[in-house]
Amino acid sequence: MSATNVQRPEIVVTQDDHEVLIDLAHKALGRAPGAAMLLEEMERATLVPAEALPAGVLAMNGAVAFEYDGRTYRDFRLVHPAGANFAEGRISVLTPVGAALIGLAQGQSIWWPDPDGAIHRLTVTQVGAPAA
Repeated sequence: MSATNVQRPEIVVTQDDHEVLIDLAHKALGRAPGAAMLLEEMERATLVPAEALPAGVLAMNGAVAFEYDGRTYRDFRLVHPAGANFAEGRISVLTPVGAALIGLAQGQSIWWPDPDGAIHRLTVTQVGAPAA
């Protein structure tokens, strides 16, 4: 798969998450590796009220298991940068993987190129309920 043929599935994001994430990404442009990708994802997202988010779609603070470039990751939570700690299973939405995860439904995959042109693949294998 070439960088010009990268597949991006439909994603669904809550209106509240969308507003916060657009602002966060703008402030982090040039400083966080996933900020530009997060903006791209937010531009193409379908927006819904929080109560209308379909079951199995990853929202902020939601639990997720996923496969990334052939490796399996379980018991992770998608968080804002201040709460991120990969060793403790909290991945920032401002990383490329975090930006790829937001809005994906269980079973969906996304491919994207890195700055060197390598293509990465991420598949959501399980989505849990967002933390209270």
